[in-house]
Amino acid sequence: MMAWVDWAVVGAPMTAGLLVLSTHVLLGREVLRRGIIFIDLAIAQIAVLGVLVAQQLGWPEGGWSTQASALAAALGGALLLHGFERFWPKYQEALIGISFVMAATGALLLSAGNPHGAEHLQELLSGQLLWVRWEQLGWMAVLYVLILLVWRWLGHQGRRFYLLFSLAVTASVQIVGVYLVFASLIIPALAVRRLGDVSGLLTGYGIGALAYGGGLLLSSALDLPAGPVVVWLLGIVSVVVGVMVSRRF
Repeated sequence: MMAWVDWAVVGAPMTAGLLVLSTHVLLGREVLRRGIIFIDLAIAQIAVLGVLVAQQLGWPEGGWSTQASALAAALGGALLLHGFERFWPKYQEALIGISFVMAATGALLLSAGNPHGAEHLQELLSGQLLWVRWEQLGWMAVLYVLILLVWRWLGHQGRRFYLLFSLAVTASVQIVGVYLVFASLIIPALAVRRLGDVSGLLTGYGIGALAYGGGLLLSSALDLPAGPVVVWLLGIVSVVVGVMVSRRF
């Protein structure tokens, strides 16, 4: 196996995956508890819209100005979705879905006049996990530590949940893409929904780590796009674990 695995290439993407899982498994369990499944797709897509606006303005890709644009868009989307929860809870899920569609079509419109727009949009959707660099991960690690500390010590009630969620998704969507953000949030959380807090989190992290590690190895060996392979492995591993968990209850 060592002959076809370049650890210099796989190391940074695997670390990125573990960082994403550190917050997304926790957030995913809360999303399931609240019953707002598509919030991650909506906020991730709104963050993508912010990135595309920055590109239209000619701001450097991955620069602080682009990060600020993505974060501003995600925070605005988070406040909007919190408003849905507060004022129209009965229609919240429908309104979240509408927000996702509006952001997605807005991204298509912004990309229409750019000769490389379709390529950039595809990268933001499916991610470029195998091409993650170590220098991209330092600020991401610091941000995720702060998110976890706030979650642990200050809680995640009301607007704070939406704020923490938008911060986490803004960081991860530019690294792993919209599809893998959704999969990392929902699939492990769904598989371990019957387990307690500690056992559920640990099992969810295990599912994610196995899927990211296996997906990156298969992607490197078979020359396949890493994001989709990891998504499929997340699904397969979660089905197996979900069946095992269901037999205990």
